[in-house]
Amino acid sequence: MKLRNVAIIAHVDHGKTTLVDGLLKQSKTFRSNEAAFSQTLIMDSNDQEKERGITILAKNTAVIYQDTKINIIDTPGHADFGGEVERTLNMADGAILVIDAQEGPMPQTKFVLKKALEIGLQLIVVINKIDKRDARVEEVIEKTHDLFLDLATETEHLDFPVYYAIAREGKSWAEMPADFTEPATLTPIFDAILKYVPAPQAEVDKHFQMLVAALDSDTFQGKYAIGRISRGQISPGTTISLLKKDGTEEQARVDKVYVSQGLHRVEVDKAVAGDIVSLTGVKNASIGETLACTNQPEALPVIEIEEPTLKISVAANTSPFAGQDGKFVTSRQILQRIERELETNVSLRLEMGDSGNFIVSGRGELHLSVFLETLRREGYEFQVGKPQVITKMIEGKEYEPVEELVVDVDTAYGGAVISEIGRRKGVLQAQEDNSDSTVRLTFEITTRGLLGLRSELLTQSRGTAVMNSMFLRYQPLGAGLVQLRNGALVASESGKTVTYGLGNAQERGVLFLNPQTPIYKGMIVGLHAKANDLWVNVAKEKKQTNMRASGADDSIMLTPPTILTLEQSLDFLEDDELLEVTPHNLRLRKLYLDQKQAKRQ
Repeated sequence: MKLRNVAIIAHVDHGKTTLVDGLLKQSKTFRSNEAAFSQTLIMDSNDQEKERGITILAKNTAVIYQDTKINIIDTPGHADFGGEVERTLNMADGAILVIDAQEGPMPQTKFVLKKALEIGLQLIVVINKIDKRDARVEEVIEKTHDLFLDLATETEHLDFPVYYAIAREGKSWAEMPADFTEPATLTPIFDAILKYVPAPQAEVDKHFQMLVAALDSDTFQGKYAIGRISRGQISPGTTISLLKKDGTEEQARVDKVYVSQGLHRVEVDKAVAGDIVSLTGVKNASIGETLACTNQPEALPVIEIEEPTLKISVAANTSPFAGQDGKFVTSRQILQRIERELETNVSLRLEMGDSGNFIVSGRGELHLSVFLETLRREGYEFQVGKPQVITKMIEGKEYEPVEELVVDVDTAYGGAVISEIGRRKGVLQAQEDNSDSTVRLTFEITTRGLLGLRSELLTQSRGTAVMNSMFLRYQPLGAGLVQLRNGALVASESGKTVTYGLGNAQERGVLFLNPQTPIYKGMIVGLHAKANDLWVNVAKEKKQTNMRASGADDSIMLTPPTILTLEQSLDFLEDDELLEVTPHNLRLRKLYLDQKQAKRQ
């Protein structure tokens, strides 16, 4: 059977996964009575992917079209999961670049396109959501040409076909349609894959060789080593060499060979060069290592993954409420789980801290917070410190990461956004008015300046700001930033929050807790209206001197508290604060729980 390997790449929320849904359904991959036939975002199987509406893990599927097997790789669109993109694009020969007809090319469009062109993939551009009210198709195509012009390293990169789609409705066209309501299918995109994506260069008669691009596991078969066969063929029962990153070599026996068919793995007797396979039996395989024939064990080049830019300290929970909530609470259990994550999460790094803590490094706040949320859902309990930017020493000078930041915001709040980012030493590079009363602002800003910015912009723009960033380069470390956050309201006594105590505290700032919430001394209960920390007794009840006074709490009107998410809590932290994370609670606290000690420090 003929074969094609194609990746779907795009900025977050431009419709990649929806397009894959359509390709799966229209290729008759599912029976009409299968549950998946009526689902949307079929490929987003992870709980957090469904809740956040983003793709976090790259996944591959396969469909049959006109006697050709098409392996489709759905990749994340967020730059924080760029490691997933980098390792999986190596399995493809072509890529479909999906671009929103109203938003146009965005920072991650630039990021994923750059990676695809570096590898030399054949590109097919799909302008999606052409039925949007504010769609500006011609302008978006023009901007796409400009983007290719900026990133292309070969003249042939500038010659790419453009297709038009409404992926949500399963419609596509080779030419811009005059009427979107007419019947249409995704056949033009299927035909484009066969026409433009080259068949894999298969050297079937040579010795077996494969780079491990992904790992998976289940309780039935154990670990799966996933990758594209570079040359030769593989069958169950074959003894192969595993070429480790450190230069050592060990032998392993392939137990079973699987290929993708729709959303399922199908066991086969043999797989040949060019196909994407999952092999079991190779227990010690890691991403970036080579599996090869024992007669000719040659290592393939290791996939280069960009370095992390942010690190965070993770340790066992030490608060007075430690151990009340979690299933896994010891340092040993937390370390084992982090080490397990390192096997599959190629952008993550681990160092041992000075005081029994673990320093976990990643590509950004979202990358780290998704991992921490995963641990929390699995029953782990731990505490984390403020995210810190990773600097580099180059020729004796300290350098810090700089990012391109694009903010789309209602025009009325454009001035407030420019002012806030200016306060963080961001430099405005471009300003573009959109047709829907919004403005697109492009800045260059250090990663340091980005910390805590998202929640600040959402507050200042009444929830209308959408921000996206992409790593640009390292530059010499600049001057320190001004204090970006006010002080905290800190509990001076342990107990349970009561209406009277909260009523007094809310006059001093913004509260984070409801009445009857258990608290301990040194726990952060709100944001002070001034720059300094203020210790308040929110467990204090009104002294009851007579019957009338006992009902005094009823007359206190409490403003609904601001409940912070995991990302917002990480954004909130200062150097002398910690976030306690348990399966059911997020608690902000001071590093030193005693008021005198905290002030002294």
